[in-house]
Amino acid sequence: MSNMDIQYAVFNLGYGEILLIFLVILLLFGAKRLPELAKGLGQGIREFKGAVDGAKKEIDDASKQVDLDSKEKE
Repeated sequence: MSNMDIQYAVFNLGYGEILLIFLVILLLFGAKRLPELAKGLGQGIREFKGAVDGAKKEIDDASKQVDLDSKEKE
């Protein structure tokens, strides 16, 4: 089973359903707005990933500081 098959299996959608969804989106928003929507979606995903990475870094830093403090007390 390839990676592509696994990805489609998660949503349980076939190629026909995916094509139908894209056609409905195209009809709703029009061809001129689709690149704008995709750009906005990409920016949102990048911002979310940045926020998650920042939170992970803060947690790691706090964990390291707690470890250092506990070693100093020993």
